[in-house]
Amino acid sequence: MSAWKLSAEASKPVVQAALLQHDEAWDFPEELVVSGREIAEDKPDDWILEVWLERKPTAADKKAVAGLFEGKAPKLDAEKLPDQDWVTLSQQGVDPIRAGRFHVRTPEHDPDPSMVDFIIPASQAFGTGQHETTAACLAMLDLMKREGVTVRNHADIGTGTGLLAFAAMHLWPHALATASDIDAVCAGVVEDNAALNNVAMGNRSGQLTMIIAPGMDHALLQARAPYDLLIANILAGPLVELAPDFASSITPGGSLLLAGLLQTQEAEVRRAYQAKGLRLARRVTNGDWSILWLRKSRIR
Repeated sequence: MSAWKLSAEASKPVVQAALLQHDEAWDFPEELVVSGREIAEDKPDDWILEVWLERKPTAADKKAVAGLFEGKAPKLDAEKLPDQDWVTLSQQGVDPIRAGRFHVRTPEHDPDPSMVDFIIPASQAFGTGQHETTAACLAMLDLMKREGVTVRNHADIGTGTGLLAFAAMHLWPHALATASDIDAVCAGVVEDNAALNNVAMGNRSGQLTMIIAPGMDHALLQARAPYDLLIANILAGPLVELAPDFASSITPGGSLLLAGLLQTQEAEVRRAYQAKGLRLARRVTNGDWSILWLRKSRIR
């Protein structure tokens, strides 16, 4: 079967916005693998969106890709690829990420024995433009551990590939671990990645329970609350909407790690959580993004 690629060049913010839209588009065709990257190291603001598929793209495929862009979409180029593994082709140019003690790579790269190694195929959510926020979340989780944060019960809301849940499980190996996502496809993705990374799935401490749910709207998520740590690398709008649910689901003194918000959206998000008794513990930026570590007041 022949492999094809659709590509569109645009500025970094435009491509990143399209990648975020892809992550939120539950009805986007599963057979289209989406990734984004800078075109060249000396041109960090020039990016390309690439879409890989195992057949010649149809008009519907092109319409779906164009729909990821707000307003007029950039020109889409279609290219028939050489006869070789199209998944491997889609992962070329995806460099490993080092954040805190963690090393995250595609299967084509070698492990770093000096770091905690995770394998995440680039054809999944981690390779769709979330690397800046994900890398910063990994570093922040590492900082929490180094600063003595104790976690007996954690949940990763909007987990995507499961990577941040895996990292939290490594840092607090005896904790009760839950991951959720609104997209049913993620259940299989997380299970595959757990097997790839020797992460145990199950319902006991030290095992990961994966569920499909919007926000905190699931009986299991509510039954396991309150949490010492909630992780949510999603989007600013949902973060604001979920502030009451997240705040009520965290133990006094517990931590909330928020990402997926632009620096321009940070003030609105912080106001929403401050009103619910959460204060800023740490803040970092990575590119255009803000990553927030909030802690719940012990007394309300």
